[in-house]
Amino acid sequence: MPPKKKTKKPTKKNPEKSASDLEAKYRRSILDVAVLQDHIAFQCESVIKVQADRVDLTRRMRDMEQKLQHERQDRRDVNSELSRQHKTMQTELGSKVNRLEKEVSQLKEELVLCQDALKKEKREREQVEKEKNTTIADLQHKLDNMETDCEKILHETLDSMTSQLSVAQQGWKGKRTELHQDYNELLSEFGLNAPDI
Repeated sequence: MPPKKKTKKPTKKNPEKSASDLEAKYRRSILDVAVLQDHIAFQCESVIKVQADRVDLTRRMRDMEQKLQHERQDRRDVNSELSRQHKTMQTELGSKVNRLEKEVSQLKEELVLCQDALKKEKREREQVEKEKNTTIADLQHKLDNMETDCEKILHETLDSMTSQLSVAQQGWKGKRTELHQDYNELLSEFGLNAPDI
């Protein structure tokens, strides 16, 4: 409100002038009242608008808080789910690692057994190879001896046969001459000449 104006003590003036002053004051008061009413109306509208904005902001703030609360809850749910999945995966990975470690240990044991079996097999093969080589050498020696014996026997047999043939040849030589003479005589008895036949 505008400050009150100081009122002057009425002085005795002209009544017409006083009436026109009153009218001017009245008009001015009406204008002041109208201005004040406009100002009050503007202030009321501003207050109503501010209150509406306040209600709207309060509602929006409540909505945002609810949304934030939902997002926090969602984040907690996601974190909880991720944590659960992480624990599950960690458990599964741990059991898989344990299983693979057992498999590796078992395979190492099998490898050691296989290596031992391979060494044993190599030793046995080497032993068999040695025995085979020894047997082959013995057989070769026997074969060489047999060959030598056979040659010896063959030479002895051939020498014996040669001497027997020589004796037989000498015996047949005498017999041949005798037979030849007998045949010549027989032929001459029949009147045949042996050189002609």
